[in-house]
Amino acid sequence: MTTTGEGTRPLPLIGQAVGQAQASLTRLLTGILAGTGTSHPVWLGLQRLNALGGQLAREAYEADLSYWLQLDEPAAARLAGDVVAAGLAASGDDGSVAISAQGRALREEVLVASAKVTGPMLASIDRAELDTTIRTLEKITRLAREKSDTEGNR
Repeated sequence: MTTTGEGTRPLPLIGQAVGQAQASLTRLLTGILAGTGTSHPVWLGLQRLNALGGQLAREAYEADLSYWLQLDEPAAARLAGDVVAAGLAASGDDGSVAISAQGRALREEVLVASAKVTGPMLASIDRAELDTTIRTLEKITRLAREKSDTEGNR
């Protein structure tokens, strides 16, 4: 537990708990991805493109990869290129990048396989607790991004 000052309530070590959960889930995901021949970074690149609506300008996609995955500009450009080279996205004549049919099929395959692994685990947790956890993590993500943007760390 971390104490914030005299007379205040101790704060939980949320970073440690989230980090351990992320590491455990990433280990499971890595096994699923290995069966598809997809690297974890390429999967993350595909997931970011999907989170952005599935299509956007290449520059915006690379900027997003740089921010969310903490990559420098050349690494973000390489990852965007790797997603396209893997056939998971296609480059448009207008400079956009869009998820391909192969990318959508891979996402579906991985999500189905993931659900087979995580479904029984999550079914053992109270639905209201899961909903609260998701809302809390989304809020932490938003607040952390706002703080980062405010401090010029974008």
